[in-house]
Amino acid sequence: MYAIIATGGKQYKVAEGDVIKVEKLGAAEGDNVTFDQVLAVNNGSLVVGNPLVDGATVTASVVSEGRYRKVIVYKYKRKSGYHKKNGHRQSYTQVKIEKINA
Repeated sequence: MYAIIATGGKQYKVAEGDVIKVEKLGAAEGDNVTFDQVLAVNNGSLVVGNPLVDGATVTASVVSEGRYRKVIVYKYKRKSGYHKKNGHRQSYTQVKIEKINA
């Protein structure tokens, strides 16, 4: 059984027991989180929502929060002496999928 959920502007295919990294949720470690934007559920037969599946939720627990590796952003214009170096680290929340309610 798996489900496709949407959170943080992205879509994830999840099954029970999966550990995934999603955009930062602002929840403490050990908290339970419910994703109610379920786009599709497959438990033998595929049910696709329009755009969401009615009454379907995915329950997960927060494992940890962290930040990805630094991505270097370098801007450069030739012949003018202009260059600028910036770095960015995106925050994430790591969650473990506990139950798919469909």
